[in-house]
Amino acid sequence: MATAVDPSQLDSQTGNERWLRMYRRMFTIRTFEEQVNDLYTRALMPGLAHLYIGEEAVAVGICEALAPDDYITSTHRGHGHCLAKGAAPDRMFAELLGKEAGYCKGKGGSMHIADPATGNLGANAIVGGSAGIATGAAFTAKRLKTGQVSVCFFGEGALGQGSLYEVMNMASLWKLPVIYVCENNLYNEYTHYSEVTAGDILARGTAFGLAGESVDGQDVRAVHAAARKLVARARAGEGPAMLLANTYRYYGHHVGDVSRDYYRSKQEEQQWKAERDPIQILSDWLCGQKIADRARLDEIQAEVKAQIDQAVEFATRSRYPNVDQVEQDVYAGE
Repeated sequence: MATAVDPSQLDSQTGNERWLRMYRRMFTIRTFEEQVNDLYTRALMPGLAHLYIGEEAVAVGICEALAPDDYITSTHRGHGHCLAKGAAPDRMFAELLGKEAGYCKGKGGSMHIADPATGNLGANAIVGGSAGIATGAAFTAKRLKTGQVSVCFFGEGALGQGSLYEVMNMASLWKLPVIYVCENNLYNEYTHYSEVTAGDILARGTAFGLAGESVDGQDVRAVHAAARKLVARARAGEGPAMLLANTYRYYGHHVGDVSRDYYRSKQEEQQWKAERDPIQILSDWLCGQKIADRARLDEIQAEVKAQIDQAVEFATRSRYPNVDQVEQDVYAGE
């Protein structure tokens, strides 16, 4: 069974600068994604992207609990995870625009960004496709006794993939230092998860003996509190865990999914934005605790917007890879 996490229990262990850093990163993800949407609508970005707006507290709350050399694996909706783990916005935008300066030299695009230098083993366009990678990294860390922890982000749609349960079983048997983070944003593309997902989501992990936590994914303090506990547990050799983060995506399944009335209402979207926005929840708390005032938060926002504008300019001015590189850094399996 999941245990409730009181986010205040770790406040005394976390300095004010950490909360401001988390606010900055959440706002960076929000602003980055807004620019991605703008680039798409202006036909400057090839292909599609899946926006993370509304879910920022999950990526930031968890990655803030990790060491720089800990591992993450991501999903098709992975920009937030990459940025939260330390990726630079300019190289992120370059990758999205297919430029050589991107993390994968412009060949991975939105759904295949990886940055081993920050422990990011890669986003993955295959639903549930990174679960084996994260588990393998955890196995390596345990075998080599490096003390590293792996975090596998996946959406609730991946709960229908058998490979997820295979690696959970393996991780439990071998007590691997891996945390499986289910970001339940309520919708599998255009279908409410309740129509395709039977039973208790968290019980799918605890059935294999994984430690289980369920958390409000819109409250970064609650996410961070749960993550710190599970990461410390994994690092101490106590085995894997599953964290269920209940969250919401503000926009469509992808940037082209504009008219959504046929599967969810505008009223629902507006209610989440007005009442459960993760950035607003954190800013209200920061001001209420007198950790920051509105002027300080406005200053952070201005700094972030300037950084993102510079990153977009860098990406748009960067060159495309030469045609003779078309077969380099590209791998295929049989």
